[in-house]
Amino acid sequence: MVHSTFAQGHVMGGRGVGGGGDQSPLGIPKSPSFHSGLDLLATALIDNNNSAGNHKYIDLNGGGGGGGGGGGVGGVSGPSPRSDFAFDDKFAFLTTVNALQRNNTTVSTMVASSDIDGGRRSATKFVVGACAVRTSTTNNNIDVSLQNRERLPLLQDSAPAEREELFIEKLRQCCVLFDFASDPLSDLKWKEVKRSALHEMVEFVSQQKGVITDAIYPEAVNMFATNLFRTLPPSSNPNGAEFDPEEDEPTLEAAWPHLQLVYDLFLRVLEAPDFQPTVAKRFIDQKFVLNLLDLFDSEDPRERDLLKTTLHRIYGKFLGLRAFIRKQINNVFYRFIYETEHHNGIAELLEILGSIINGFALPLKEEHKIFLLRVLMPLHKVKSLSVYHPQLAYCVVQFLEKDPSLTKPVIDGLLKYWPKTHSPKEVMFLNELEEILDVIEPAEFQKIMSPLFRQLSKCVSSPHFQVAERALYYWNNEYVMSLVSENAAEIIPIMFPSLYRNSKSHWNKTIHGLIYNALKLFMEMNQKLFDECSQQYKQERQKERERQHKRDELWLQVESLAARNPDFEGLIKQMQQDQQTQQHQHLFHLQQQKQQNTDYNSSSSAANSPDDDGDVNIETIDHDTSEASRKVRNPTKPLVRRKSELPQDQYTVKALNEHKRADEYLATPPDVNQC
Repeated sequence: MVHSTFAQGHVMGGRGVGGGGDQSPLGIPKSPSFHSGLDLLATALIDNNNSAGNHKYIDLNGGGGGGGGGGGVGGVSGPSPRSDFAFDDKFAFLTTVNALQRNNTTVSTMVASSDIDGGRRSATKFVVGACAVRTSTTNNNIDVSLQNRERLPLLQDSAPAEREELFIEKLRQCCVLFDFASDPLSDLKWKEVKRSALHEMVEFVSQQKGVITDAIYPEAVNMFATNLFRTLPPSSNPNGAEFDPEEDEPTLEAAWPHLQLVYDLFLRVLEAPDFQPTVAKRFIDQKFVLNLLDLFDSEDPRERDLLKTTLHRIYGKFLGLRAFIRKQINNVFYRFIYETEHHNGIAELLEILGSIINGFALPLKEEHKIFLLRVLMPLHKVKSLSVYHPQLAYCVVQFLEKDPSLTKPVIDGLLKYWPKTHSPKEVMFLNELEEILDVIEPAEFQKIMSPLFRQLSKCVSSPHFQVAERALYYWNNEYVMSLVSENAAEIIPIMFPSLYRNSKSHWNKTIHGLIYNALKLFMEMNQKLFDECSQQYKQERQKERERQHKRDELWLQVESLAARNPDFEGLIKQMQQDQQTQQHQHLFHLQQQKQQNTDYNSSSSAANSPDDDGDVNIETIDHDTSEASRKVRNPTKPLVRRKSELPQDQYTVKALNEHKRADEYLATPPDVNQC
C-alpha cells in the first residue's frame, strides 16, 4: 500500500471525487495501488477556522457532497460540507482511519445505514476533525504533495535556523511507500529521491549534534512506523520444515534498499548523544514494541539482524519497557513451543536475551528462574532446535554461571527432553551438556552425576556412531575427568558395562579405539575398582546365561507336553502342508535366517566376550588400542573399487520372466513410429 501520514498543516488541495480525472488538483499524476489497492494517503490543508462548515467529510458512497440539513446522508445539519473523498469498501476506509489515528486525528462517525462489513457501499459519512484524506484507484504515478515532487535542499546547505523544519519535511517525504515487488521498475525517480533523503539524514544525524529536538521525535517515530510496520507476506515454508542455511535460500525483502536506510536512521537516532528517552517514551511505547516484535518473523535475515540491534537499544534506553519486553518475548516463545512451532526470529530473540541475562543482578529474581525452567528448557523439545540451539545453550550457561544452584533442575530438564529417535538432536544435547559441565560446581556435580552418566552410558551404546563418538569425547575433557576421578566409586560401575560390552561388539572401529581409551583412563584412576567392576560384570553375564538356559529348558518342557497331545502328529502335518505355499515358504525362510543370526550372535558373543579373554589389564587394553588404530593397507595390493549390486527378489525375477506382452490383442502395433 502506498500511503503517507503527514502531520497537520501540510496540504494537497481537494476536489469532488465525482469530478473524476487522472490527476490531482496539483496536476500530479495519481499513484499506483500497492498491497491493498489504496494509493497515497496524505493530509490535506486545514483551514484555521474550525467551524462546522470547514469540516471535511469522507463519503463511502463515492457520490457528491452532502448538503446542509437534508443534503447530507443521515440529515447532517449545518453548512454544506464538501464531499471530497470516496471509498468503495471497508478496507479502504479502515486503512485511512488508521493512518489518521496514527497522526492523532480525532475521527467521529455518523452512521445512516450499515453493512460496512459486508463490503457494500453504505450511506455512511465519517467526519474527520480538522483533516481530510484523499484516495484514488488509478494506476499511474505516485500522487504526492508538492513538497514530494522535487528533491528538497540539502541539510548541509540550509541555514541552521531552517534545518529543523527541513529535516521534518524530509521525514515526511520518506513516509511515501513504493512498490518494489510487483513492479520494481516503476517510479524510479521518486524511489531515488527517498533513498537519497534517507541516506542524507543518516549521515546528518551521525555527524551533527543537536539534531534531535522535541519536534523531531513524533515525526521520526511516525516515519519509522510507516515504513517498518507492515503485514509480512505469507511464509514460503508454511509447513515449518527446518531451515538449512547451507541448502535453503532465504526469502529477501524486495523493499530492502529503503528499509535498510530506515533501520539505520532509527539506530542513529537512538544512539545520538542528544537523544532523550524521557521525551521519546511518549512515542516509543508498548504498542510500538509489539509491532517491532511482530517483525521478527520476517524471513529476511538482514532485517532480523537489524531488528535485534534495534530492540536491544530500546531495551537499554527505556527502563520502563524492560519488563514488558521480556514478557512479550516470553509470549512469543510460548506461542512457538505450544502452538505454531514455526517462527523465523527465535535465534535473534535468544541473542537479545543472552545479553540481557548477562546483566541480571544477583541474587536472581524468582521470575528469571521461572523463565529459565518454563520457557528456555521447553525450547529444547521443538523439532527445529538446530536453528537456534547455539543461542539457547548460551542463555542456559549464562544462568548457571549466575546461579549454580540451578544446575540440577536444568540437567533434569535436559534429561526429560532427551531425544529418543533423533540422533542429530542428541548430538546437540551432548554438546550443550558438556558446556554445562565446563562451568558446573563440584558440589552440584555430585547431585546429578548418577542420572547423567546413566544417560551417557546409553549414548555410548548407541548404534549411531556420531552419538557414541560425541559421548566418548567427554573423556578428552580434563575438567570433566577430574570430576569423574573424584567420584569414581559411583561413576565407574555405571559406565563400565556399556564400555565393556561395546569394546568389541560396536560396528564402528573408531568407537573401539575411543572405548579402549576410556577404559584405560578408568583403569588408571582406580585399578582395584576396575577389577571389581570386571568381576561383577562377569558374574552378571554368568547369571544371564543361567537365566537363558532355564528359559530354554522351560520351552523344551512345553514342547514335550505338546507332543503328548493325540492330535500332535496331525497338527505337524497340517503345518508342513501350509508351509508348502509360496508365502509360508518365504516367511519360514526369514524365520530360519533370524534363528541363524540369533545362534550366531550368541555363539560369537560367547567367543568374543571379554569374559572369556581372562582378566583385563593395562597391557591388553594397550594392545587392543594399537590394533584398532593400526589398520594399514597393503601397499602391494592395488585398490579395487567394488560395485554394489541391487538385491534381487527371486519372486520378482520369476514374475518378470513369466510376463509376456499381449501384442496380439493390441489394436495398434507396439512400434509407435508405425502408428
